[in-house]
Amino acid sequence: AEAGMGHIELARWADAIVIAPATADLIARLVHGMADDLLTTLCLASEAPRLIAPAMNQAMWRHPATQRNVKQLATDGWQLIGPAAGDQACGDVGPGRMSEPDEILEAVSRHFAPPITPSASAPHVVITAGPTREALDPVRYLSNHSSGKMGYALAAEAAAQGARVTLISGPVNLPTPQGVERLNVETAVQMHTAALELAPQAALFIGCAAVADYRAANAAEHKLKKTDDQDTLTLTLVKNPDIIADVAALPDGQRPFVVGFAAETQDIERYAQDKLARKGLDMIVANDVSQQGLGFGSDDNAALLLWRTSDGSDRLVAPPQPKTQLAALIVRHALTHLSLTSSGA
Repeated sequence: AEAGMGHIELARWADAIVIAPATADLIARLVHGMADDLLTTLCLASEAPRLIAPAMNQAMWRHPATQRNVKQLATDGWQLIGPAAGDQACGDVGPGRMSEPDEILEAVSRHFAPPITPSASAPHVVITAGPTREALDPVRYLSNHSSGKMGYALAAEAAAQGARVTLISGPVNLPTPQGVERLNVETAVQMHTAALELAPQAALFIGCAAVADYRAANAAEHKLKKTDDQDTLTLTLVKNPDIIADVAALPDGQRPFVVGFAAETQDIERYAQDKLARKGLDMIVANDVSQQGLGFGSDDNAALLLWRTSDGSDRLVAPPQPKTQLAALIVRHALTHLSLTSSGA
């Protein structure tokens, strides 16, 4: 009888399907509805939540066919977990590493967590995340290596702690955390406009985005062409608005508690102290992006937290850890200091 078929029994029994690791071949077969082994047959028969953690060589991950297949999986209802970027077994470095087990477990747990409904009295937290893109022409742009993972982890953690969260996101390939309102932007000017519109109604502002410092003075209307008689190209760049400084400069009554980020490659604490004072921030999170396996594109990070006190500043060193854990630490400290500031302590 059909009820006794193994794949049907498993499909009905499972509360969720998690595939980790998932190869490029398996992803392609799932997209095309293949059912020639137990796993693909189970996936086709199950109506449970389905999560998948890709793992493959960086070139295979970047291949247009894989990217098309991944987008189709998302359209079909699969939730992607990762992949991470870093050293690979083949010796390459780049995106394609399977996400860490704790991140996979967290993604599964979110499916079964009760919906987060902030109370009317919950603090409003505004977070910026991801990179910005500054067009040079219709094809090319200036950007950076930010994946948005740290900002998204902060948004997820703030929502989990009961805050009302608005996430202003640059272009990233990440799902919106549960209970978070997401506003997509592309350029630094767009992010600046959104931040100054939302910050006056917020209790806490966390500027985690890797915002481009400069943009093209005049983006070309058509694609810039390479010519045989031209070995160099001169671009005129103009400075972008300073989002975190402008939020910190809001007048009393409109100014939230402001947390900034500093991605540095040397003299981490000295540059962070300077940025904390120069931009008028309440707290800053500094990390050394020159460390291999940490920072941009990675699932892990380490940080130095600095915050203002009545007689100067205080500090906390957070060792290397998953960004989800670091996000919990940062949000706890920010909300604690926000509470102390609000109470006048």
